[in-house]
Amino acid sequence: MRVGIAGAGIGGLSLALMLAQRGIVVELWEAAPRIEPLGVGINVLPHAMRELFELGLEPALAAIGIETSSLTYLNRHGQRIWREPRGRDAGYAWPQYSLHRGEFQVLLYTAVCERLGAGAVHCGLRALRYENARSSVRVTLQRADGGHEQREVDVLIAADGVRSTLRRQCWPDARDPLRYSGRVMWRGASEGPAFLDGRSMIMAGHQDQKFVAYPISQRAHQRGRSLVNWIAELRVPDAPVNDWNRRVDKAVFAHAFAGWRWDWLDVPALIERTERVYEFPLVDKDPLGRWTDGRVTLLGDAAHPLYPIGSNGSAQAILDARCLADCLAGGRDVEYALREYEAERLPRTAAIALRNRLNGPEQVMTLAEQRAPDGFAHVEDVIPRAELERIALAYKQVAGFDLQSLQAPR
Repeated sequence: MRVGIAGAGIGGLSLALMLAQRGIVVELWEAAPRIEPLGVGINVLPHAMRELFELGLEPALAAIGIETSSLTYLNRHGQRIWREPRGRDAGYAWPQYSLHRGEFQVLLYTAVCERLGAGAVHCGLRALRYENARSSVRVTLQRADGGHEQREVDVLIAADGVRSTLRRQCWPDARDPLRYSGRVMWRGASEGPAFLDGRSMIMAGHQDQKFVAYPISQRAHQRGRSLVNWIAELRVPDAPVNDWNRRVDKAVFAHAFAGWRWDWLDVPALIERTERVYEFPLVDKDPLGRWTDGRVTLLGDAAHPLYPIGSNGSAQAILDARCLADCLAGGRDVEYALREYEAERLPRTAAIALRNRLNGPEQVMTLAEQRAPDGFAHVEDVIPRAELERIALAYKQVAGFDLQSLQAPR
């Protein structure tokens, strides 16, 4: 069997490694001219880390990332609403890692080149369209110079992101629009002194005014410093949905966080130290009724664009890859295997997408703002502990990383 993967992002590269581990031949096509360490930070949760550890990537991940110890939700006054240990600190067999997204992608790309050969990944080729044949898929690829090439594979996987060209072949834009949340994120990273224990993630504010920060660099940590990824978020009703990942001036949003200085973290200083800030409208798409068309299926953001809530985007792409690799390696008819993958993963990711629209576990911050906008003496007077525990557990169960489920044998 020969599998073609459109897109060499985290999902596509993870799938390539998992397919190769199962003896399946893989070819990847990436539209970018080269794989470079671009972007800012992401979190990879224990259920996805389990899959990466099974690929033998634990030492490489430990060399670049921060093993997250805890996640704390705070109100905009810096008062703690809820704190929970994370990863191995919470009793999981696998850690949660905070990483530089570009370094993580390069790590996966390097592993693919080492295990599959450098010729497995072809950069500067964008998958434009496909045609299902009786026992294969014909794929048209566009080169950077505008020319075209043809490939024929047994299976085609569209892992080409939220703006997937191949997804549009099945679901035209008129039927599958980007859905804007009404909120905009600004993202950056800057080096400075560590906060809390140097391995903590924090989220402060509420859904219309939020700030997130966590360290992402093991190299900085070993120097006694901290490279902190941060996200500022505000409600902006009329932002352009398709204008994203553009560099902006910090003055656009920094004033909204001018007073966010606490004993252990100075938010304005963190923003001010940052050289480059990028803007992203918070968007997703409605869950699809199907992902699969004959010998073609979707994976990752191409299948299920999610609001970046609950640290689940990259994790779900990795879980897609594991499920799809297992289905294709199961010896069944190819089209049956793709439908089996879809039946397993589509409803799970649809549930996460809809829960993220309700702000997932981050709803505790909005509850605190609604019930005690001026702050509180004791959080239990505002949100009972049982309610906080229920919200945290419910999201873990939907996303598939509650401790009981993940520790059970598969």
